[in-house]
Amino acid sequence: MKETDKHNERIAKMIFASVYPHYVIKVESKGRTKEELYQAIGWLTGFNEEKLQQLMDEKVTFETFFDRAEPNPNAELIKGVICGYRIEELENPLTKKAGYLDKLVDELAKGKAMDKILRK
Repeated sequence: MKETDKHNERIAKMIFASVYPHYVIKVESKGRTKEELYQAIGWLTGFNEEKLQQLMDEKVTFETFFDRAEPNPNAELIKGVICGYRIEELENPLTKKAGYLDKLVDELAKGKAMDKILRK
């Protein structure tokens, strides 16, 4: 599946706070915790729980969210398919970062060990 400018723009303009509750529901419905979700997001972005809440209160877009992040250099180790797209083949940097986040949430929900999720 080939990414499009329209798809990339849609991701950039999505409000992180509108998607985050879906992440929580997804992981909690599979027996994982919000704290584990914070840990995974923190590993990827460098945000602690307080900063994450501040960004949600500001209703930042994914574009702003990732602009303010300090990306983990090991994020490039995240591979696989998310929403029909192979993450490592995505060309748009923001779309790729959003794919990394979605993949971490999926791995958490699927019960993958935290050490593996955090690429240790």
